[in-house]
Amino acid sequence: MSDATLQTVYFYNRHPISSEIILTKLRASRGHLDGLRPEELFPHDQDHYGGLAATDELARGAQVSNGSRVADFCAGLGGTVRYLAHKYGADVTGIELTPARVSGAQELTKRVGLDGTARIVEGNVMDVPLRDASMDAVVSQEAFCHVPDVKKALTEAFRILRLDGRLAFTDWIANQPLAAADTQLLWEGMAIQPLRSITEYRSLVESVGFRVISATDLTEEWGSILKERLAMYQLLREEARQAGTPMGHEAFHESYIRFVDLAQERKMGCIRILVTK
Repeated sequence: MSDATLQTVYFYNRHPISSEIILTKLRASRGHLDGLRPEELFPHDQDHYGGLAATDELARGAQVSNGSRVADFCAGLGGTVRYLAHKYGADVTGIELTPARVSGAQELTKRVGLDGTARIVEGNVMDVPLRDASMDAVVSQEAFCHVPDVKKALTEAFRILRLDGRLAFTDWIANQPLAAADTQLLWEGMAIQPLRSITEYRSLVESVGFRVISATDLTEEWGSILKERLAMYQLLREEARQAGTPMGHEAFHESYIRFVDLAQERKMGCIRILVTK
C-alpha cells in the first residue's frame, strides 16, 4: 500500500462513527436489532455534511430515479448507498477503500434488507472495478480530499458513466493557501491531501472531459454545520469509550478543532459540483 492509502485506512479504522457504535446505539434504544428498517439507520449512518438534504441535492442534480444505476465513490459505511436505494429505488454500488468499513457497510445493509439493490465493494476510486459506460450517475461526498490523485478518480468516473451521465459531488476546498503547519496537521489527523480552490477544481473536472453544469460554494452554509459536527464527534468519542469501540486517534481530534477554525475563518470551504459527460 502507498503511504496515502495507509494513512487513509489508519484514519478510518479509528473513526468515531463505526458500524459497531451505530448498532450499539440502536440496540440500546430498541432493546434488540431484529427487523431493522433502513430509515432507522439514517440518523446514524450519514457520515457526511448536510445530512439527507445534502444527499437529496446531489440526487436531484445527478437525476437519480427509480432504476438508476449509481456509483458512490468513497462510500464509507454505505449510508448514501442505502439511502439512494431505499428512497429513490436506484441500484447503487459503493466503492470503499477501507476493509473494515466495507464489512461494516455490508453488515448494516444486510440487516435492513437492502443487499439486493445496495452494495458496497472494496476498491480504489483511482481504479474502479466497474465496466465502461455502466453507470447513469456517480456521486461522492467530501471524500476526494483523501484521494492522492483526484484526476484519476474523475477519469474513472468519466469512464464508467454512460453518455450524458452525471457526476455530482461535494468536497473541501482552500479559499486561500493554507499554512504548511495546517496542511500537515490535516494530513496527520484526517488524511486530507492538499486542497485546491474552486477555480482549480473546475479546471480539473473539465480537463478529463466533463462539462460543468454548476459549481456552488457552500462555505457560508457549512460553517455552522462544522461546529455541530465537532460537538457530535466529542459526544461520540465518549460513547465509543463507554462501548469499547474505536474513539478516533488523538491527532484526529486535534486536527478537527483546527479544521473547524479554518472553516470559520473562511480559509477553507466546501463546494458542490455537478457535471455531465
